[in-house]
Amino acid sequence: MTELEQDILTALKDLENAVKSLPTANPRPALRLRLARVDELTHQLPRNSDPNLVHYLHKKSYEKARLLLEGRDAENARGTCR
Repeated sequence: MTELEQDILTALKDLENAVKSLPTANPRPALRLRLARVDELTHQLPRNSDPNLVHYLHKKSYEKARLLLEGRDAENARGTCR
């Protein structure tokens, strides 16, 4: 895993944890900043990146992207895109 992919995975986990905390968090977590961070990192991916990772991130399928980066892509349900 590249350093950029590790940064993306960290950002995705941070976003996921923030979303999970919404029902009880006070103050509410800044989701917009976390989403912007994932988008920023996504735009830094080189052209030779895993096409599935790029697809998941561009389609905002963040759980699928996280599973792929964790080496658990087999757990991803097949989507309707293909």
